[in-house]
Amino acid sequence: MRYAALWLLPAAIAYAPINRRGPSRVIPRVLASQDTDSVQSNAPKMLKRVARQARPTVAIIGRPNVGKSTLVNRLCDAGRGGAIAVDEVGVTRDRVYQRAEWCGRVFDVVDTGGLLFDDEESDQFLAEIREQASLALRESCAVVVVVDGRTGIVRTDEDIAAFLRKWPSQIETVLAVNKCESPEREPEMVADFWPLGLGEPLPCSAIHGYGVAEVLDAVLPAVDNAIELRRQQIEQLDAQEAIPRINVALLGRPNVGKSSLMNRFLGPGEQRSIVSDVAGTTRDAVDAELDVDGAIFRFVDTAGVRRKARVKDGTETQMVGRALKAAKLADVVLLVVDATAEITDQDAMLAQRIADDGRACVVLANKWDIYEGKDEGSTREVLKVLRETLTAVSWAEVVFCSAETGQRCLKVYDAVKRARESHHHRVSTATLNEVIRDAMLWQPPPATAAGKNAGKVYFVSQTGIAPPTFVCMCNDPKAFPKNYRRFLERKLRESMPFTGTPVRFVFRARRQREAERDGRKRSR
Repeated sequence: MRYAALWLLPAAIAYAPINRRGPSRVIPRVLASQDTDSVQSNAPKMLKRVARQARPTVAIIGRPNVGKSTLVNRLCDAGRGGAIAVDEVGVTRDRVYQRAEWCGRVFDVVDTGGLLFDDEESDQFLAEIREQASLALRESCAVVVVVDGRTGIVRTDEDIAAFLRKWPSQIETVLAVNKCESPEREPEMVADFWPLGLGEPLPCSAIHGYGVAEVLDAVLPAVDNAIELRRQQIEQLDAQEAIPRINVALLGRPNVGKSSLMNRFLGPGEQRSIVSDVAGTTRDAVDAELDVDGAIFRFVDTAGVRRKARVKDGTETQMVGRALKAAKLADVVLLVVDATAEITDQDAMLAQRIADDGRACVVLANKWDIYEGKDEGSTREVLKVLRETLTAVSWAEVVFCSAETGQRCLKVYDAVKRARESHHHRVSTATLNEVIRDAMLWQPPPATAAGKNAGKVYFVSQTGIAPPTFVCMCNDPKAFPKNYRRFLERKLRESMPFTGTPVRFVFRARRQREAERDGRKRSR
């Protein structure tokens, strides 16, 4: 016992005494095990899609590359933060919603992909884009048909007009003639589209903003009628929007199943995102809301992120930027990996990006239903590989799931809730200092060869959440190397519920005068 006391003496000196009671008791662990994969999660009792139909919706349709996305950004005053708008055919595929306000009315504007009715083998996703446009029309009170004033009327414009005339329900139609930047040619451009039979053509320029006010004025009567019919539903929706959202972003490499998981989370029969075996199907950030036992989840599906060296064109650069921005703004990031493929450096890079942004994380090992030779041993082996490869998020919970069959997808909701709670968890100062004190008594900081400049911690406090941030007042921050800081983080996680969230330690040196003053007070 005497030798044990002598062994503990340097550790007690290393940690500047907080009080004179000696070593504190060991704090009981909140989690029974570091591996939270064994935590039993109850399936949610109620899953309810938060519908958008309460608020009036205006759909924007037209053939490819006529400026629909640019017009949507102009209507919603979104600028560069809105839909991806580049001079390239077929950029928009999924429905992209944005909020617009005009003359005191608030409504949604939904951007759709370019409509084509002559399917060719070289063209992809034409049927899926038409389905997405039809879904947008079903929930809209008005539709703005966008045509190109420079090229004039073409056969596809006539096909879209015939498609709208056959639409089963009555819907207000506004014809917007885009790209009318020349006042001299404006009458000629507009007169070309009267034969479509969609009402008076309205000249406008989405790039310069010319004529956009007239387009908004034209859709206001339909918006007003929809507001009168749905006033009670809109009031309920406004009250529901006051409830805080849990923003969840799906991030991963291309073709790992993010869009399939998005549709699976929203419930059977939901096709919010276009799904295919072609890598890079999703381009813009697609969002949808779901009520899970009273908590509202806002899922955001993002484009697949490839290695920076492989990203060449400007469209993919914007796609990757939107994906990383959505992950940075999310409360919890679902890092999706392919369980049937080897974990790559790109997966590790995305994990490091999540940790650097300070976001909570849950790792989803998708396609588990087709993993060959699954058993208890292989599950542990895959889990070990994930922990060793995705070291930046080794603290994240791992869920082995399948978007195709729905296997364990219901467990993701509880995993997200636990990660968010950990992300916002606060620890009392007294408990925090006891945990750090015990850790330093167990393993003191490394000392120099001369025995000088040994690290001493005077006081620890939590200064922030999301992510939890702890400030350690010490004698010299350089006396605490990275491996010792990781040791303190590990001891903190063993005692506190911080699974699923990064933890940040900040070491600050106290002024010499303050340290001497506190030393004199303790010696009295």
